[in-house]
Amino acid sequence: MFGYYIDLALRSLRRNKALTALMVLAIALGIGASMTTLTVFHILSGDPIPQKSDKLFYPRVDPRSARGFTPGEEPEEQMTRFDAEALLRDKRGDRQAVMTAGGLAVESADGKLQPFSVESRYTSADFFPMFEVPFRYGAAWSAAEDDARARVAVISSALNDKLFGGGNSVGKTLLANETRFRIVGVLDDWRPTPKFYDLTNDRFSEVEQVFIPFSTSRALDFGSQGNMNCWGDTGSDPEGPRGVNAPCTWLQYWVELDSPAKVADYRRYLENYSNQQRAAGRFERPSNVRLHSVMEWLEVKNAVPGDVRLQMWLAFGFLAVCLLNTVGLLLAKFMRRSSEIGVRRALGASRRAIFAQYLVEAGAIGMVGGMAGLGLALLGLWAVRQQPADYAELARLDPAMLLTTFVIALASSVLAGLLPAWRAMQVAPAIQLKSQ
Repeated sequence: MFGYYIDLALRSLRRNKALTALMVLAIALGIGASMTTLTVFHILSGDPIPQKSDKLFYPRVDPRSARGFTPGEEPEEQMTRFDAEALLRDKRGDRQAVMTAGGLAVESADGKLQPFSVESRYTSADFFPMFEVPFRYGAAWSAAEDDARARVAVISSALNDKLFGGGNSVGKTLLANETRFRIVGVLDDWRPTPKFYDLTNDRFSEVEQVFIPFSTSRALDFGSQGNMNCWGDTGSDPEGPRGVNAPCTWLQYWVELDSPAKVADYRRYLENYSNQQRAAGRFERPSNVRLHSVMEWLEVKNAVPGDVRLQMWLAFGFLAVCLLNTVGLLLAKFMRRSSEIGVRRALGASRRAIFAQYLVEAGAIGMVGGMAGLGLALLGLWAVRQQPADYAELARLDPAMLLTTFVIALASSVLAGLLPAWRAMQVAPAIQLKSQ
């Protein structure tokens, strides 16, 4: 019976091509706009590390002075070097890593390339296993090399391709900021979206091209990139605002905890640490700690740009308007066939059969509109990729969104066809036959 309804639907669509084209166009425009914005939202709001996001946590404490204190205020979003290094030494998590972004001037060893700048990350050894960073060659440095301030580096596959032609460069030398580093590992393709481990810089950019130990970066007095908040005299520390005792927050810190009990223990540890620092005179504010999972931290930081959310809701509003227009067109189309419906009812067709027939016809229109809308969505995503936004290049339709396109198109058209199909099945056969 379903096949028969499909055949009737296709005949009906060919019978009035202009009206069919209008309905298909209305659905296509709504689907194209909504799927463009929904795809961008889907990409930007996804879980960047789904296999471990419930085990990775971002601790926060509040080391600021009492000046300007407001009860209930959120603690600092980053850590001072003193606090980050203290927590790192205590090793209360399964793994822990301190980090900050930087920039390096890289030269090729053979001098064939002009020096160029790359983004870098200064971190500790646990960064790589904690975030399950894949390696093409080699591996991460060790905790012992952190302690020794070793001049070692992990580089990205893109930088490896540029400097070494894509070969195994482990053991070779990287010349950066006029300093020689021994390459110990080359990353495989890896691009968490958003770049959750550091939301103070570009959230949707590619990962850094060079990774070196944080301790080494401080020994070499490398600068950093990202937000820095200072509230006291930074000149008292010989290293300036990045010194151990400087009253400035500028470091990100992550910890891995694999059970709820460890999460509770670590939260108590942060509270005790805060109380100890206040007793020692470093912290002046009441204890105020946070421990966010990956997805909680993304929510706190509003990782998805506000304009993306707004565009998505506007697009779905436009889809609703298109569906209202489709409802009107379907009503006009179905009611013009009242005599046909009356004859079918007189020959024994039930109201349920009439309802199913016209609902299938609405669904067929939706599927055709969905295919046209898919083309418009691909065009819309191409237009997004031309924008200067840092997330623009990520705007591509994946299999999940491809399937969602047709699901939304079918659901929308069936929803739009409910009222017209219901009106069609209410047609009284006697009245239609009498009018013939």
